[in-house]
Order: sequence, then structure tokens, then C-alpha cells
Amino acid sequence: MNSPIPLVDLRIQYEPLRDEIHAAWDEILGSMRLFLGPNVQAFEKEFAQYCDAADAIGVSDGTTALHIALRAAGVGQGDEVITVSHTFIATAEAIMLAGAAPIFVDIDPKTYTMDAGQIEAAITPRTRVILPVQLYGQCADMDPILEIARRHNLVVIEDACQAHGATYKGRKAGSMSDFGAFSFYFSKNLGAYGEGGMVTTNDPTLAHKVRMIRDHGSEKRYYHEMLGWNGRLDELQAAVLRIKLRHLDEWNQKRKQNAELYTKALQGLAITTPETATYNQHIFYLYVIRTAQRDALQKYLGEQGIGCGIHFPVPIHLQKSCAAYYQGPGKLPVTEKAANEILSLPMYAELTPEQIERVASETKKFLS
Repeated sequence: MNSPIPLVDLRIQYEPLRDEIHAAWDEILGSMRLFLGPNVQAFEKEFAQYCDAADAIGVSDGTTALHIALRAAGVGQGDEVITVSHTFIATAEAIMLAGAAPIFVDIDPKTYTMDAGQIEAAITPRTRVILPVQLYGQCADMDPILEIARRHNLVVIEDACQAHGATYKGRKAGSMSDFGAFSFYFSKNLGAYGEGGMVTTNDPTLAHKVRMIRDHGSEKRYYHEMLGWNGRLDELQAAVLRIKLRHLDEWNQKRKQNAELYTKALQGLAITTPETATYNQHIFYLYVIRTAQRDALQKYLGEQGIGCGIHFPVPIHLQKSCAAYYQGPGKLPVTEKAANEILSLPMYAELTPEQIERVASETKKFLS
């Protein structure tokens, strides 16, 4: 009987790092300095340098990173934020929690990222922000997005929660706009052992504002200059992320090699394999194929012990939580069609060529 192949295998990554992580945690627990201590401060500097950003501010999770960036951008009640519906709910959730309305535009059918050609038609006098999502590990076409924002005096916030180390025309995700927002959810290319997030920016004034918002609107404890949020990154997670960051480029390269093996092994089948835009360096947080037989293929692969996922099965504009903004299907045809056909195959740096061949072989068997 073949061993199961999970969608992601966290333990195989953890084992070689175990001793280093335990030593770091033992030191932290010995000092009992658990929030915004030396590991958070060091990780902020290291991650900013990694992203080629001037500053990075550690926060509790990716949703909070998005929410605080929106708050720091001045977004509030009655404002509008242009984004995409083909993403995790947190993208729109952060907008709505800030009091604004998400205005969804459709996606490019090849990269599944924001279709920049649809942005201008969505701009109104209430628009404050354009929020592209760097999805599955590659960036949206940022230059036209940034140009539109400049012409209309809009803020750009990159949802880079799936793009740790991805580049666009040589520029790192999270470094190209007013803000970048990252998640360190445990399954990400750079993942904590719990939750964590980061806001990046090149503007020192905005960085100062983000730091205040994440800590209850204060610079000095118990003195609150503005309404803030409890959004601090803890020392235990920062220590893990510092250790893992040193391996991120190597892991991303292995993911890229695994994606190439998948694409070669799946050639000639009645499926669509991922396409990397010529201007991008894709870091393959997910390896997403597309087929009209998605549900049946997922069921079959699951029966063979192969873990698969759907990212994401219901577009945000069709979620009950967004019913106040959008009623019924048909609004975003490219998004809606993709949501019915996409399937994420197992993807992590430690996947072996034999495992990839087995996934491909079982996919071929089903499709034939």
C-alpha cells in the first residue's frame, strides 16, 4: 500500500529544525519576554531586508496585517476598496471590518490575479485603495495598477499573504506599493507554528502609524493617542520565523523545481497547468491545475491517499457575508468559472520526484 501524500507536510520541514527551534523557545520562556521583544525586533529588520522594503512591522496574523494597513491608509466608513473576489475571505473581511465596501473586479484567466484592465471602470469618488492579491505565489501585473493609482491619487496595498519571496520584474512582493501585507499561517512558504503576520512599507510615517495601531494606538504603554488594535506578533512565533527565513529561498527554489516536474509529467492531459507570467518569479505556494472534472478528480485522488484542496471554491462576492454588496452569480464570469474548475495538488519543498510522479500517474489514470 502506498503511503499517503498530504497536500502539505509540515512535520517533514520541522524535523531538521527541531533542535534550533526548541533552543530559541527555551531562551524566550526563560526570560518570559513574550511580546515585541528582541526576536520580533530582529525579525522585522530581517524580513524588511529580505523584501527590499524600508520597514516591516510584525503583527498577529495576515488578516490583521491587511486591516491595519487599511486603517493606516485612512480607510473608513463609506469608503470603497477595489480588490478581487478570487481570494481567501480575509481580503474582503479586512475591508469590511474597516468600515469600507469591497468593490470586486474580475481576474486574469491565466494567472488568476487582478485584471488591471477592469480597474478604471470600478473607480468612484469613494474609492480610496486598490488592493491586488499576489495569488498562489505570483504577483499581479503591478505596473499598470500602480500607474492607475498614481493618476487617481489612490493608495495601493498588496495582499502578499501567499507570495513570500515572489518577484515582479525583479521587485519583491510587498515592496512595490504603499503597503504589503503578509500572513505567516503555518502552511505558507514562510509559516509560523501558530499565527503571525507582517506589514511592509517604504514610508516612515506610515510605518510609525502601523506600529501604533498594532499596539492599541500607543507609543508608550497606557497612553493611547489613537484608536488601535491588539495585533502584536509574539516572540515564540518570531523566533520560528527568523530560523525559517534563512531557508526560504532554498525552499522556494525547490517548490519551483517541483512545479516544473508536475507540469512536465502532466503534459498532454485534458487539464490546464499553472502559467507563470513572463514578468514574474513564481514561488508556488500552491500548484493549481484546472479541469472541468475537478470534483470527480479530487474524490478519486483522495481515495488513492493523495491530498488535494480547492483555493477557493466559493468566490467572495457569492459568500453570505457579502450579500449586502453583491446579489447572485454572473457578476464576475472569469472568477466564477475558475472557482468551479481549480484544484490544488500536493506542494511543498520536500516533495520527492517519486511522489510527484505518483500524483501525475493517478491523475492520468483518472482522466484516461
